Amino acid sequence: MNFPAGFLGNNAAAKVFSSLRRRGISIRHIAFTFGLSVALLTLYFNFFRLTGYSFSADAMHYPPETPEVWADRSLQVRDAFLHAYHGYERFAFPNDELRPLSNASINNFNGWAVTAVDSLDTMIMMDLKQEYNRAMIAVHNTNFSLPTNTRVPFFETVIRQLGGLLSAYALTNNDILRTRADELGTILAPAFKTASGFPKFSVNTVRGTSDGPMVGGLAEIASYQMEYAYLGKITGKKEHVDRATAATRNFYSAELREHGGMYPMLWNLSSGQARDSHLSVGAASDSAHEYILKQYLMTAQKDKANLEMYLRFTSHVFNNLMYISPNRHLLYITDSKLYRTGNRPTHDFEHLSCFFPGLLALGAHTLPLDNLEEVGLNFTALADDLLPKQKMGYEELASFNLTDLHLWAAEGLAQTCYLTYADQPTGLGPDIVTMLSGGVRPEIPWMDAMREWRTSGRRGPPPGVEDKHPWVGDSTPRNGREREMAFAMRDYYVKNADYQLRPETVESLYILYRVTGDVKWRHRGWAIFQAIEREAKTPSGYANIDKVDTYNPQQLDVMPSFFLAETLKYLYLLFQEEDPVPLDKWVFNTEAHPFPVFEWTEKEKEEYGVP
Repeated sequence: MNFPAGFLGNNAAAKVFSSLRRRGISIRHIAFTFGLSVALLTLYFNFFRLTGYSFSADAMHYPPETPEVWADRSLQVRDAFLHAYHGYERFAFPNDELRPLSNASINNFNGWAVTAVDSLDTMIMMDLKQEYNRAMIAVHNTNFSLPTNTRVPFFETVIRQLGGLLSAYALTNNDILRTRADELGTILAPAFKTASGFPKFSVNTVRGTSDGPMVGGLAEIASYQMEYAYLGKITGKKEHVDRATAATRNFYSAELREHGGMYPMLWNLSSGQARDSHLSVGAASDSAHEYILKQYLMTAQKDKANLEMYLRFTSHVFNNLMYISPNRHLLYITDSKLYRTGNRPTHDFEHLSCFFPGLLALGAHTLPLDNLEEVGLNFTALADDLLPKQKMGYEELASFNLTDLHLWAAEGLAQTCYLTYADQPTGLGPDIVTMLSGGVRPEIPWMDAMREWRTSGRRGPPPGVEDKHPWVGDSTPRNGREREMAFAMRDYYVKNADYQLRPETVESLYILYRVTGDVKWRHRGWAIFQAIEREAKTPSGYANIDKVDTYNPQQLDVMPSFFLAETLKYLYLLFQEEDPVPLDKWVFNTEAHPFPVFEWTEKEKEEYGVP
């Protein structure tokens, strides 16, 4: 083959080509090799485009940003809060919530300015004095017994309104807040008029009666101990404390042998016993499990019953509800439902379950998990009343250092929660994904993977804990085969594509950063905040997002109060250098309202019958 003049450029290049020819390498060989390389690269990139799989630039080594950078980012979150709250004030106050697209208001709770009351402690932490003072107008003026308040939802009112008043009092010592909290806690008390003491669904605050079925959902009947215990502490009223301790008594004496010591989803409000076998840490169950540990921590770790129940609950989850996905080896938690062949996992992974890694990290940080004898507990003896197979599971767990095990689980789960955000074109997490299960390479129970890891000499990080890159690719495959390939490579498909401005993932990122000091949790939180700013912001606030798994997301006309009370608060705290509510002195309720750790006096112990 003759080359054009000047192609080789000089005698040195000609000598190189002459040398190659002596070795039997002709221009045809070079051309073939070049063509094959181009074809392989084209195939490579087309495959990843078709399947939607590629590795993003989510670096495994995050830059060590200066304190000034993080301070600026916390101020950006503060600005986001002001944007959302000022929109609420302008278009919705004193109604419950803002509709951020139509600039209308909605009273979807009780018409008691839930966004304002839910946000009080966020304003205090952010030093927003003017907004706080204006919000206190609603605290002063709210009438808890308006004729329209005939069906006040107990659960939501307790965690948002009562919790908001109590935490604001704890941060300010403003007696008006304590007085109003006492009034609200008292006016909701008819809910407890059941044989078991578990609350009914709603209260008629005009007539002083309760309403609802005699079967209650777990989260709704068991997420009030913190609020009523702290209310009893600051008011000195035994009746409030009695309502809190009733939940502990009911759960501790419940027959849970068939459920491994874990609370099922449905309960009989008369007998105080479980009504089904559905086990979950997600929707309709989440906060009940959360309050087992948090009630123990808030009362200065003296309530051994709640500690025992927390250990049984987490042990059952580790042994039965946590799995490693087959390709990316993502650690996830699912629920277990009763089918014809018995209880089986659904392999659904809910955004609501993403509070759980934060709870595990909090427990690893505060509890003597690797030395429970110092609090008078024998870990394996907790399984004495359980089934033989379950007891074997406890022995397996006990062969690990429990503090390490809980923290590994927290890190692996939190990473998967974050990846469900980072995997999407919008950077926002879907409400539910279904993980890949069955087939040639089925999912693996996490504890099976942990045993194999230990047997093989603990090479590398524990299963599910190793840092992983997000998936970034085409979210709208063109045919069924492409969808299946993308699903298989990513290890899940999106079941519910809504992002509802939920806080659970950023809550866990905040707690893990405070527990481990690893800056990667901050960077991941910053990526989520940037996605919220990019996709959810409206001229008057922030909106829920549909179709987060596409390049054409849709804003919805909803801005829940918990976005200001929880999501933005946790992001703000994540970026603060000094934590104003350190985890060893404050405990957050399920709506991110911090209550101080306290001890009962000897007189209170005797009068209230508390440990």
